[in-house]
Amino acid sequence: MTVLRCPWAGEDDLMVAYHDDEWGVPQHDSRRLFELLLLEGFQAGLSWRTILHKRARYREVLDGFDPQRIAGYGEAKLADLMADPGIVRNRLKIAGAVRNAQAYLRLTEQEGDFAAWIWGFVDGRPHLPSQPRTMANLPASTPASDGLSRALRKRGFTFVGSTICYAFMQAAGLVDDHVVGCYRYRGPVAG
Repeated sequence: MTVLRCPWAGEDDLMVAYHDDEWGVPQHDSRRLFELLLLEGFQAGLSWRTILHKRARYREVLDGFDPQRIAGYGEAKLADLMADPGIVRNRLKIAGAVRNAQAYLRLTEQEGDFAAWIWGFVDGRPHLPSQPRTMANLPASTPASDGLSRALRKRGFTFVGSTICYAFMQAAGLVDDHVVGCYRYRGPVAG
């Protein structure tokens, strides 16, 4: 029996596993959400497939996405990262990860739990679309991702435009955008 998935999953084993086990699953772990936010920033202008295939290396070189450690990275560590062929070697994105870790620490100091703060942008529960989703009508951003983007930028985050925030919201399960025909599709909310 053939399992139908969102077309973007393709036939790449890692992408299929990501689609089936992670994408759109509500994530409430602050450290995992921080990881997803950084990875979405690294993905800007690239394919998610590229970043997913480099994720294990990112976890190694970014100390398991420990915001405390990343926030303290200096020039020597940045130079090491720029020389690592296992990640995307973009100085702005690497420096942005450090800046985002520092912003994350300030935000959690002021607001408490990062996950609770993030989930506040969707009233604490996954948003289901009001119409059936197809690849043709998936939005690139929404008012909620606009708001999240503005709030993150105000807090000092970078690489958090509305489109990146929407992709983050999809990945973290704040939005359920599995498309019609996908075995994980739950349908629109009656309205």
